[in-house]
Amino acid sequence: MKHAWPRAIVFDLDGTLIDSVPDVRNALNRTLASEGRRPLTPAEVQGLVGEGARVMFEKAWAATGDALADGAFDVLFDRYAGFYLAHPADETVIYPGVVEVLEGFAADGVTLGICTNKPQVLSVAVLEALGLDGLFAAVIGGDATEHRKPDARHVLETLAPMGADAGDAAYVGDSAIDVAAARNADIPVVVVSWGYRHVPATELGADAVIDHFSELPSVLSNIGPPTARMVL
Repeated sequence: MKHAWPRAIVFDLDGTLIDSVPDVRNALNRTLASEGRRPLTPAEVQGLVGEGARVMFEKAWAATGDALADGAFDVLFDRYAGFYLAHPADETVIYPGVVEVLEGFAADGVTLGICTNKPQVLSVAVLEALGLDGLFAAVIGGDATEHRKPDARHVLETLAPMGADAGDAAYVGDSAIDVAAARNADIPVVVVSWGYRHVPATELGADAVIDHFSELPSVLSNIGPPTARMVL
């Protein structure tokens, strides 16, 4: 069977490929408890994910008391990272269909990458714990680059080690930040109907929305410039 797919596909991580809120919450609540603060609910933590660790901490501190003090982030993040790295995927789950679809793309020669605002060391640790790390040619976390999503350069700096550029690629995410990043990089974008966001997926302005990951190969065959597709 011949498939018309982009030569490279860049994915968001949290909320797109995996549901990581339980382990993010566990580590964050342990950090909050170490400062005498109340725990956050799963819904509260879900609303904090997506803009990187510093923003998450600023919002978590604002939700539980006084604002995050100047200069406090680095110490608190190191504490949080220690908690997280000790238990990177105890309760994190891969969304249905993800493994099968990613393995199918990889088997057909499509290059895969991760562009996430999640810190680099935590992203790599979670992927390794879930056995997904071998599928990706590049993983670029939010602190591994000077330009974080929705800046187009975060996406382009993910494509570079994949040996691809915007004309070869598509992006898959779950949030307004992902759509903006893809649009800024001038590449097609597919949004999943699950994940972490504040508005329905259909309102984000993506090229397509999927309700199950198994729909992605077919959808990617029909979006994007013809010159960016590979026929296998």
